[in-house]
Amino acid sequence: MKYLFSITLTILAMNVSAQEINKKIHDEAKGKDILINKCTREGVSSFPEFKEMFEPLYAAYTPDAATLIELKKLVKDEKITIVFGTWCGDSKVNVPNFYKILDDLHFKEKNVSLIAVDGHKKAENGIIDGLDITRVPTFIVFDKKGKELGRITEGPKTTLEGDLLAIFKTKS
Repeated sequence: MKYLFSITLTILAMNVSAQEINKKIHDEAKGKDILINKCTREGVSSFPEFKEMFEPLYAAYTPDAATLIELKKLVKDEKITIVFGTWCGDSKVNVPNFYKILDDLHFKEKNVSLIAVDGHKKAENGIIDGLDITRVPTFIVFDKKGKELGRITEGPKTTLEGDLLAIFKTKS
C-alpha cells in the first residue's frame, strides 16, 4: 500500500510541476491575449496576432549566404534560448527571421528554447530568472556546458546572422 501511495504521490507531483506549453493569458499590461512561458514554434507561428507576420516575414527573409557558410563551420551542439513577446513588434519581425537562419543552418530544434513573456517582460514560475531580460526579443546562445556565449537583444547590430556569427566566433 505504501508503494502504491508513493507512486500516486510522485505522479501527482509531476503533473503539478509540469508547465503548460503555449499557455494563453490575458495580459493586463498590454490589454490583450498573449502567450506566456514555454512555447513551441508551431504554437507561436499559429498564434493569431503573431501568425499574420510570421509566415510572410519568414518566407521573405534571405540570410546572407557567405555568413551562413561561416556559421555552418562553427555550429556544433550549442543551445539557444529565445525570449520574446507575442505583443512585441520587434519580436514579430526578428523571431521569424531568426528561425529562417536556424533552418538554413539545420540547427537542431531540440536545442532551441522559446519563452514568451508578458508586457512586464516576466514569465511564470521563475523560468527566466537569472537571464537578465530587459528587452525583447533576446536571443541567447549557450555552449554545451550551459555557459552563455553571447546574446542579441531587441535587434541586431548588423544583421541577425552577422551578430550570430560574431557570437559563435567568440567560442573559437
